[in-house]
Formats: sequence, structure tokens, C-alpha cells
Amino acid sequence: MQANDVSAEPASSMIDQHMKKSQLRFLTCGSVDDGKSTLIGRLLYDAHVLTTDQIANLRTASRNTVTSDEKLDFSLLLDGLSAEREQGITIDVAYRYFSTSRRSFVVADCPGHEQYTRNMVTGASNCELAIVLVDATKGILSQTRRHALIAATLGLKKLVLAVNKMDLVDWEQQRFEQIAAEFQHFLSSLGPISTCAIPVSGLLGANVVQKSSHMNWYVGPTLLEHLESVPSADQIGENGALRVVVQGTIINSKEAHNASARAITGFVASGTALEGERVRIMPAGRTTSIARILMPSDPSGSVKAGRSITFCLEHETDCGRGDLVCAQNDAPQMADAFIVNLVWMTGEPLVAGQSFWLKIGATLVTASVVEIRSRLNVDTGEQASSQSFELNALGEVAIETTRPIAFEPFDQNHTLGGFILIDRQSNATVGAGMILRAANLVSENLHWQFTEIDAAARAAMKGQTPLVIWLTGLSGAGKSTIANLVEKQLTTLGHHTYLLEGDNLRYGLNRDLGFSQADRHENIRRAGEVARLMMDSGLIVIAAFISPFAADRAAVRNMMPPGSFLETHIDVSLVEAEIRDPKGLYAKVRSGLLKGFTGVDSPYERALAPEIYIDTQKLRASVAADLIVSKVRDLQVK
Repeated sequence: MQANDVSAEPASSMIDQHMKKSQLRFLTCGSVDDGKSTLIGRLLYDAHVLTTDQIANLRTASRNTVTSDEKLDFSLLLDGLSAEREQGITIDVAYRYFSTSRRSFVVADCPGHEQYTRNMVTGASNCELAIVLVDATKGILSQTRRHALIAATLGLKKLVLAVNKMDLVDWEQQRFEQIAAEFQHFLSSLGPISTCAIPVSGLLGANVVQKSSHMNWYVGPTLLEHLESVPSADQIGENGALRVVVQGTIINSKEAHNASARAITGFVASGTALEGERVRIMPAGRTTSIARILMPSDPSGSVKAGRSITFCLEHETDCGRGDLVCAQNDAPQMADAFIVNLVWMTGEPLVAGQSFWLKIGATLVTASVVEIRSRLNVDTGEQASSQSFELNALGEVAIETTRPIAFEPFDQNHTLGGFILIDRQSNATVGAGMILRAANLVSENLHWQFTEIDAAARAAMKGQTPLVIWLTGLSGAGKSTIANLVEKQLTTLGHHTYLLEGDNLRYGLNRDLGFSQADRHENIRRAGEVARLMMDSGLIVIAAFISPFAADRAAVRNMMPPGSFLETHIDVSLVEAEIRDPKGLYAKVRSGLLKGFTGVDSPYERALAPEIYIDTQKLRASVAADLIVSKVRDLQVK
């Protein structure tokens, strides 16, 4: 009988045994036709983890893919999408869960194609071991090196080299050792990585679960033996410092006056939670104790790493989703700037200055990409400078969050070191990353030079409160006209001002920039830096830029002291802007002479909550200028 017969075993006993097992999360990767799905399918079959129904369905499905009813197509156990089978390729990450008497497993089958790098990263993000398949008839290929490189870059320090299809090379020891030596030589340049090379035949089941009589020269473990014996992250994590990611709270309304009426739900990312243990709530830093553990039920009153938990604190303490419960005397780092490995997962290029939601554990915070430091060539392993990330790009990026968050480097703790980036408008996941370390984003060799005369002194000398008035809107909306009137009025009133205009900056500072999306982001970043320095000198800065992307405007806002940035949306319909067409640009667009023009074939993201909103189809420019000047005057120190 292939399926485990568990009918006589009490359900409670089964659950208890399962809870005590460690779990190993691993991924399989390799080139097309290396046999990933067949190998894992054979592993499931020979390990006797399939039910009778699953085996019956496999036999039925195999009749359409194999030449004899006596054979089974084990790849069907992992290839879950009919479209994949019809095309003969795996195009997404397929997950499979199974359990043996010694351990439970989660396996991610990752695609081998270069254009699906993001899928491999998705699979690797929650794994701790990678099985890299190599066809014995082909040997080490560029994709083999790519997959090993990506795995190492993502912090996977345990690799299995499965040299598959050994039956097609007559089970030759020399061929296996040649491939293993070449792979080990390549890995030597990637740092300390634990490697186990195993010769297998997924089709025939050789060295998958049972030893193969065809390869008596091989004295190492079978694939399953190695997977069952290698230390898992959960086992290692049990000995680490306590880290509980808080996911929510449950309140018993009948006992709301008692501290114990409020239960905390979460996930033990590392360590072991014990009743009575003193803990610290991050980021606030408050201390208390774990009074009771409600779930899971365990006579020892403890919950180990890798498990969910529900517990009560000793005192009524502010603790909610996104907080971290940790060992009182061993808290994680707090930082608001990081160097990360990032994979870009959408077709819209990433450029420095963009702003996103960053989700790490249960914490959600606004973050900006400050700098793209380098991009990894996944074929050669070389790092090259880059101004942008395209789809599937992987490399080192500097990120800054709007507030400090608790974290640990990804290679120490996947839960507290792995994150995703979410588009703030569409809520789509656009990137996934791994924190390498906290960072001071200014070079260690650079230091801001403080002078005897600071920003406050310069503002006092001018007798005004410095501000940045940022006018955004379509070409033809009236930004430059209104900006000129605003500066004239403020100057007449005795204020010290400077007007920054988009075209003027492109004559000098930004003359090296074109009009690609990456260049437009950089154009606004530089304009923001200039505005910041001018405001630091005590000036009221009026900046008139189309600045079509909300993330760019948010990034400029984040450069300024709170309350000193006035986003001013100068609104007009596209029809009216084309009628005005003061520079003749819309006419060129319609005639095909201009491409990528904002509002026509390039998007304009409206300001959703500007400090000042002006519709120039309803207000004359002079009235609009009066409104802006009135707002500026209200903000001046009396």
C-alpha cells in the first residue's frame, strides 16, 4: 500500500506528532527538461506520502503522457497548471506539502527560464535549502550557475547538487565527480556555502529514496536521507532570541476590565516563547511578561520557532499588529535606512526616488528607494552600476523608511529580514527584498558640514519662514504664469524668494537628462535637492514643474522639514490645456513629432491631498496667486 494507513491512529495523536516535527522548506531549480518535477514527483511516490486517490489519479493522467500503462509520469504530481503541461514548461512557482515520519516539508518548484527570475526569488524567499538540478548528459550550464548565484545572493547557504539522469551516462562515477567538482569550483567564489552532491535518476528512482545498486561507488546519503537530516531553520531558530511577530489581538468583552481578557496572536519567528518570560514590546520598548499561552496547547507552556501562538501579557500593555514581542534583554536592531538585495517584479522600471509601502512581517511603513547601488549580472556574478531596475533585475539598493523599524539581517532571520514593496496606488507587489544591514546612507567619508550660521539664523536674517511652494500640473495649466505672479507679490511684500522653473533647470543642471521615465524621476530628484538647499538658505522657493509622478513629489516632500512643503495642484482639463498650448507642444504630439508627452501618452498622477488646489478654468491667474500668497503669509512666524 502506497498511502500511509492512519485509520487506527487517533487524530489527536497524529496532530501531536506532526506538531513536534521540524519543517524544512526547500526549492528546486534547474534548466528546462532537467527533470525537476519528475524528481520531486518520484520523491513523493517512493516516500509513500501519497493517498490512494492521488495514485489512482496519477495512473489515469499518465496514460496520456507515457507510452506504457506500466509507467507513471511523476512530473504530473507537481505541475499543477494544465497550460504548463500543454506547453511543456513550468512558468510559475508550484508548492507541494508533504510529511515523512521524521520531518514535514514544503517544496517550491521554480521555473528555469531567465525571464522568471522573480519567480525563483519568490520561491527562495521562504526557503532554507535549494536543490539545483543538473542533467548529467549536459553538465553545468549557464542557468545552473545563475540559479546557484541567485540562491547564494538570497542567503541560501545550503545547496544540494542533484546530478540527474545518471542512467543516460551509464551511471559513470567519473562523469558525476567531474560535474560535482566543476560546481564546487564555481561556488568557491560565492562565500561559505554547504554543498551536498548526489547522483540520481528521478525517472528510475535511483538514490532518491532508496540506494541504487547501479552506483555502489556512491557512499553518501539518498536525497530524502539528506533532506531529513540537514538542520532546519526552525531547529536552529529555537535556540535564538525570542522574536514574536504580532499579527492581531482578540478581546473577551465579558472580561474587558482584566489584562488577561486581551490575547495577542502572532508567529514565533525565532526562540521559544515561555510562560512567565520577561519580554519587551518593540518599537515602543515597554517591558512585561507572558502570563499565559492559550494556543497551541502544550503541557510545557512553551511554543517554539516556526509556530503560531496566542498568548496573554501580564499587564494591560499597548501591543498590536506590526509590533514585535522579543526577549527583554536581547532586542533586535532598530533602523530607518537599509542596504538590501532587491528583485524588481513589475514591468515599470524602478528608479531612485520612488516611494512605496514596505511590508516586513506584519509591519507596514512608507519607504523610499534612495539609491540603486548596483545591479547583479546573474550570468557572470559581476555587480555593475545602474540607474534603474527593469523587470527581473536583482541587485543592491538603499532604502529609507519614514520611521525606524525592528529588523534582523535576512541571513539571520527570514521573517524579520525579508520584505516586499507595494505600489501605493495600485496595491500591487512590485518588489521583494532581503535586508543585508542597517545603513547610514551618506558615505562614511562624507559628513554634512555644519556652520556657525544655520538654517534658523539665515531665516531670522531674512525675517521670514522658509517654504517650498511646489506647483504641479499639466503643461499649459498655468504653473509658470502663476509662479511668476506669486514671486512678484511676495517680493513686493518684502520676502526673499527664488523661482525654480523646469525648463530653466534643463538648460544647465539637468541638461544631461532626457525625457525617459528614469530621467524624469532624476529631474525631479535634482530639483528637490536644489529647492532644499535654497530653503536652507532662508528663501521661500517657488518650484514650477509638471512632476507627473506622485512618488516623486512625495520623495521631495520627505526631503523638507515637516510643514514646509506646499504641494499646489494647478489643475486644468487636457482639452483646455491643448487649446491653450502656449509652447506648441500638444500640436507636435498630435502630429507625431513628440512621444511620451505627459497627459497624452504618458500618465499624470493627480495630487490627491494637496495643500493648495487651483482650477485655472475657474480662477484667473491673479486670483490663484492671491490664494497662494495668502497661504504663505498665514504660515509666516508672527
